[in-house]
Amino acid sequence: MKDFVIIGAAQAGLSMAYFLKQKQKDFLIIDREDQIGASWLNRWDSLKLFTPTEFNHLVGMPFPAPKGHYPNKFEVAAYFKQYVDTFQFPIQLNTLAERIEKKNDHFIITTNQKDICCKHIIIATGPFHIPYTPEFHKKLSDSIYQVHSNYYKTPAQLQKGSTLVVGGGDSGFQILDEISKNTKETTYFSGSTDIRTLPQEILGKTLWWWFTITGFLSFSKTSWIGKKISESKQPIIGTDVKSIINRDNVETVGHTLDAEANTIKTATKELTDIKNIIWATGYKPNFKWIENLELAEDGYPKHHRGISTTEGLYFIGLPWLHTRGSATLGGIKKDAKYLANKIL
Repeated sequence: MKDFVIIGAAQAGLSMAYFLKQKQKDFLIIDREDQIGASWLNRWDSLKLFTPTEFNHLVGMPFPAPKGHYPNKFEVAAYFKQYVDTFQFPIQLNTLAERIEKKNDHFIITTNQKDICCKHIIIATGPFHIPYTPEFHKKLSDSIYQVHSNYYKTPAQLQKGSTLVVGGGDSGFQILDEISKNTKETTYFSGSTDIRTLPQEILGKTLWWWFTITGFLSFSKTSWIGKKISESKQPIIGTDVKSIINRDNVETVGHTLDAEANTIKTATKELTDIKNIIWATGYKPNFKWIENLELAEDGYPKHHRGISTTEGLYFIGLPWLHTRGSATLGGIKKDAKYLANKIL
């Protein structure tokens, strides 16, 4: 029986592994993917971090890139692999945790391989669980190629013809930017254009430098300022939204409301010429595989800084686990250190 099992081998799981290794605990990391860094490699090819190198260091090992560089997904995955090799963490890949059940003073993890028993579990599966698309997407004709942003890789996978990008977050605008640059066909954008945008650099300093010195990333979710930040609409960072939506081949159509066969109803018009749809519509949390877990109204576990209401069960890497910085590559170390100190 292991002292600890960490489920998830990305930045959150690896950060916790660092502290367990330092304390010489008997632990195992399991991950459903077949290689370290797969959660990043599975995203679209042109994906880059919003944060420069100096704000991407995991605990104990700096990110191997020059200051001011914005790493792509391949560099992040390579960094994770180097991190694992450096600290020699015990990892079992191709292992999907299907069910967690607590029995007296220990847990049983049912996986696609074999059951694993342990005294403590740290869930580090991140916030992106079930790709969400509106129910009416099932009413569309099979002749329209549909893909969630989670599975989108490159414009080369799209059919010839007009594309509709649905979703006004960072992913939606980055994908809209890429597709509209690579085609003369009309690229429709469905979502709100009434958004705040922030550049990656202000007065010669990176945005994250300003965030750090102002304490923006350090306000707890229970503080007055933290509540205001978490409840407000998040700005788009590092993407010139105005110039993108003003391109000749980009047309904004408001929110997508319904669909039937080859017709898509939006707030401003009905579209009948769509050949591709990218659903950049976010994710829904999924913790149903954990028996008797107490959930909050938003579907995420009830917890205090990662300590759940089930004794011996912990979480790391959730959005706003404690602060806005909890969701960043470089910010995870603070949550991991706090949680490790409480556990150990």
